[in-house]
Amino acid sequence: MAGGTTSERTGAKRLAAAAQWWRRALSYDGDERDTLLVIGKSTLAAALAWLIAYDLIDARSPAFAPFSAVLIMQVTVYRSVVQSLRYVGAVVAGVLVQAALGFLAGPDLLTFVLVALIALAIGRWRVLGVQGPQVATAAFFAFSTYTSASADSQRFFRLGEIVLLVLVGCAIGTAVNVLVAPPLRYRSAEYGIRSLARTLHDLLADMHPVLAEGVPDQDTTGGWRVRAARTEGLIGQARSGLAEAKESLQLNPWRLSRRYRSHPGFQGYESVLGALERTLYQVAALTRGLDRSREEDEARRPFLRRYAAFLESVGAVAEVLTTLDETTLLPQAKRLERLTDEAEARRDEVVEETRRLSVSLADPSAPYGILVTEATRLLEEFRYTCQVLLDVARDVERSP
Repeated sequence: MAGGTTSERTGAKRLAAAAQWWRRALSYDGDERDTLLVIGKSTLAAALAWLIAYDLIDARSPAFAPFSAVLIMQVTVYRSVVQSLRYVGAVVAGVLVQAALGFLAGPDLLTFVLVALIALAIGRWRVLGVQGPQVATAAFFAFSTYTSASADSQRFFRLGEIVLLVLVGCAIGTAVNVLVAPPLRYRSAEYGIRSLARTLHDLLADMHPVLAEGVPDQDTTGGWRVRAARTEGLIGQARSGLAEAKESLQLNPWRLSRRYRSHPGFQGYESVLGALERTLYQVAALTRGLDRSREEDEARRPFLRRYAAFLESVGAVAEVLTTLDETTLLPQAKRLERLTDEAEARRDEVVEETRRLSVSLADPSAPYGILVTEATRLLEEFRYTCQVLLDVARDVERSP
């Protein structure tokens, strides 16, 4: 009975997860909808390629066409075109290698070894990129086709048919990718910014309550340093997402649509991403400053309480960026401006506290100077981010 209950619960959870996945896919743009689009477009391209190869051309190996159509269905139109050209070049090279050696030496084992050796060497050519291994694959298929034919004329025809089917498949795959919901991945830039902002917000949300209680211990500050250092990978992912978003515009007909013409563009996102990157580096420096000195004294407690309030206000600024959305840029930018003003007021309170306590900002044994400096730099980056978003949002508002 218990086992059956557990199984039923597991099944119910899986059904709920599947239902939630479909709701996300049908409700808004995202990874789920992108997955459905790729599957649907690949299926359409494969079906059309098979129809042409099997019914119109009456090919002996029609599967080459749908295989090629699906293989070059890439995440961006530009990448589909580039990979299609490389794939065709790889297949043609492989077929030519086999044809040259086959007709010269005949279909024996030594010929196959030479074909494999030369095809694998050509496949290392950097121009072919990830399609390099297709040189050997095409050569092997061509060798098999060559050995199964009885006459030279039949062998020429079948080798030519392989190239023709690959051309048909690539042409259909590229055409479907261009004409049917061409992928415009500008949201990848937003996702990267949101991810970095969430990381920054979560780190600050953990730091300010601890600082409000007093001087953190070594394990705590060490943990903060480790978390700050791990952001290098996230920054790389965000940069990659921005590059993919830019690439998605190349050769994409949707870039001419009114929706894209009113899009904020990538220059603003790149500026925001750069500011976030610098902010994370400064938070890392801030954690190193806190880790440098953990000596307990009465002067540091009020200073750290003020600094905790500042970090809390900075976290509120970062939280706005976790929901960055092109459709609400202007209200988000205005809210960011207001929160940045509040964070600046908290920073001024930190500076005033150091003056009231007469603590030295240049004392190497205490982190006051480092923390105040990093607070100022954090504010500068958020102020810059705020201005960038305001400018971009106003440009969008003025666009037709």
